[in-house]
Amino acid sequence: MSNEAPPRSQSRPQPGPNVRAPYRRTPPRHSRRLPAYIYWRRRVIAAAVVVTLVIFSYYGVTLGFALSNPSYGVSLQARFAEWGRQHGIGPVVTWAETEYNKIFPAKVGGTPSLSALPKTATVAPLKGSQPLPVPAPLATPAAVPLAGEGKWSPAGRLSASGVPAIYTTFVRPDAIHTSYVVGVAWMDTKMLSGQLYSGSQIPGGGPYPFTAPISAQASKTIVAAFNAGFRMSDANGGYYTNNKMIIPLRPGGASIVVYKDGTMNLGAWGRDFTMAPNAAGSPVASVRQNLTLIVDGAKPVAGLNNPNAIAWGKTLGGTFNVWRSGMGITSDGALVYAGGPALSISDLANTLVRAGAVRGMELDINTDWVQYTTYTGPIGTPVNGTQGTNLLPGMIGNPGRFFANWWLRDFFVMSLNPKYQNASTAG
Repeated sequence: MSNEAPPRSQSRPQPGPNVRAPYRRTPPRHSRRLPAYIYWRRRVIAAAVVVTLVIFSYYGVTLGFALSNPSYGVSLQARFAEWGRQHGIGPVVTWAETEYNKIFPAKVGGTPSLSALPKTATVAPLKGSQPLPVPAPLATPAAVPLAGEGKWSPAGRLSASGVPAIYTTFVRPDAIHTSYVVGVAWMDTKMLSGQLYSGSQIPGGGPYPFTAPISAQASKTIVAAFNAGFRMSDANGGYYTNNKMIIPLRPGGASIVVYKDGTMNLGAWGRDFTMAPNAAGSPVASVRQNLTLIVDGAKPVAGLNNPNAIAWGKTLGGTFNVWRSGMGITSDGALVYAGGPALSISDLANTLVRAGAVRGMELDINTDWVQYTTYTGPIGTPVNGTQGTNLLPGMIGNPGRFFANWWLRDFFVMSLNPKYQNASTAG
């Protein structure tokens, strides 16, 4: 029997701070690689989902902003349409508007409701005389005239001697749509100075020295403000203001020119005027173009009944009877504005001619954008929308929109000339 002790089993050293645990090899798992087409298809789908979510989020945010933004219009329909035209679906919006007007055309026959008629004021001049002769009453195209139809009434601020600078009236648009009325304003340009207020949305760019809101200082002599033309993408014309050519002017384009002395002219660019100063030597301050003349030589131009999108605008062309507006100039230099419902472009031209226009052009269209507002109050006292009256009750734009900093479209302002702000010089 051996005296040797049996060998002692050696214990495995325990891992510690200075002892490395023995490496155990893990048997490799059986790996299955996806086919390349499945791998890439999954990634393409994931990327498409992310891009779609980003796009929908962007359009959702911008649409929500537009639907709550009063500068996009009064109605939700107008706000959606403005948003659509800004985001690449203008043709879809135009198609929808066209189909709507086919399904719901302007009513034929009938007589206007009393609520559709403007309230007329009778104010006799206190003293002095009208620099330009007020035109004769307008003939109505309807078979039977309404009470007061076509008869001029003073509107807006008076001169210091009590002479009106603006007269307004209403007439039916044509002999067919007799349940509607169109508002007409006549402006004595000897008493008034014009100014084009530019917007960050129309024409874009800026900032501009004259833009909304109308300042308290400027409001002390304001008599009227009214809409300008189409969005520049649809206007087929240019825009010049503040010594800057925002969009190149189109030769032959219907144009309203404002000179730095406040005088205005209207006609075809390059034929009736250029960038040369006016007869008094005053340089051009602004030029606003919109489409092509609809009145020339004191008569409607040929082809107005043809649906010409280039000449009369991409939006609805000229054949639908919708809300439209336009401006003309008379042989003695007065300006006339016409705006209202159920107007084809031919009706608009005929209305301007009846008001004495020798040249005329279309301005903006559709309910939310057609607006002519006169303002009252003592000369030298600031006014705002509460002192404003729209040409027609159906003009849904608030008279205060031109005094709001959210108003982004361009518009015209007519103010009393300095001569007519003082009784000693007003005549």
